[in-house]
Amino acid sequence: MAGTIQLNETPGGLRPPVAKGGTGRLYDLMEAWLPKIVIAPTFVACVVFIYGYILWTAVLSLTPSRLLPLYEFVGIEQYQALFGNDRWWLALKNLLVFGILFVVVCLIVGLLLAVLLDQRIRAEGFIRSIYLYPMALSFIVTGTAWKWILNPGLGLEKLVHDLGWQSFSFDWLVNPERSIYTVVIAGVWQSSGFVMALFLAGLRGIDDSIIKAARVDGASLPRIYWRIILPSLRPVFFSCFMILAHIAIKSFDLVIALTGGGPGFSSDVPATFMYTYAFTRNQIGLGAASAMMMLMIVVAVVVPMVWSETRRTSRG
Repeated sequence: MAGTIQLNETPGGLRPPVAKGGTGRLYDLMEAWLPKIVIAPTFVACVVFIYGYILWTAVLSLTPSRLLPLYEFVGIEQYQALFGNDRWWLALKNLLVFGILFVVVCLIVGLLLAVLLDQRIRAEGFIRSIYLYPMALSFIVTGTAWKWILNPGLGLEKLVHDLGWQSFSFDWLVNPERSIYTVVIAGVWQSSGFVMALFLAGLRGIDDSIIKAARVDGASLPRIYWRIILPSLRPVFFSCFMILAHIAIKSFDLVIALTGGGPGFSSDVPATFMYTYAFTRNQIGLGAASAMMMLMIVVAVVVPMVWSETRRTSRG
């Protein structure tokens, strides 16, 4: 009956009283369309500015574009030029070194710190904040700070020399053979605290009754960690790996702030290679080809991991 007010029960609880008739139909219509209207602008923006630009980059990588885009298709010439470029191969090698060391060391350091903090030590909150603080800084600030620390004329080496140990040498920042490792040091310092926080949350989420039962059965602490706790942290390992791999592959600002890709181009990574060729050497086509190869690297790393984890989850 028009104008009648009543309470409707829904799975989420009681629904606000609505009037039957025109007002009720308007409420149902808004309930159905309002979420779509709110989400529509961000959806359109994602399609245009993410997938649209990926498609545009793919098109540019098949053209001879230099300073400005040209739409004269030349096939895979830019990719042939890319893989014939020694600097690109060095960038891939540096990405491999940086990616493996950065991910592995961050996981080990973060897990060890989380296990130590999980022992209910005093001042846990203060210590946890100290380790988490670097995550509040941008990679630009981190790179600048470590550039001063590792500079032989300003930082650690000069300090040790002033203390009287003149034979001490730590010139990795200016050594072409070691410069990429300085990026690893700064990256691990920045991100290991964040990994620690994820592992600590995972450790605190494990059911204590399982651990107590294992202790009653006589299992030692190392065996409990190896057989119960670490397998229970598998989702956290997966999340950390995805986040760290993503940071490693797109790493740009840390390298620019710390080494600038040098000495020479010894610490170049694909992101700095792409920026250099697309925006400073006016070879947009070659830069676009390198960007597409970075996308392929992300797909090659992420898709198998997501597929494996999804399949495992669906199997229960």
